[in-house]
Amino acid sequence: MNLKLPKELHDRRDLDSKIGKTKKCTIKGCKKTAIRSVSENKWKDYIEKAGFSFIENRAKKVYICRDHYKEVKKVKQKEEKFSQKKGFLNDALPYRRMGF
Repeated sequence: MNLKLPKELHDRRDLDSKIGKTKKCTIKGCKKTAIRSVSENKWKDYIEKAGFSFIENRAKKVYICRDHYKEVKKVKQKEEKFSQKKGFLNDALPYRRMGF
């Protein structure tokens, strides 16, 4: 039986280094273990709007612990909610069947 686990509980092998050490959160002042690696280009604005600063690396990845990920995700969802296009279904014509 294969149960589907939430993303936070998955075994994150991509965050482990070859030596066996795990990645640390790259938010300044945090020493917790990272559960996510996100693209610096896509998430930089959301991290800064959440009030955090991060340590840049050559891989252009930001490693985030669970607590910081929750805060940044809230900001990201709020920003995306306001940027959604409103009323796009109002302009669509109703579906009509062609009578043969």
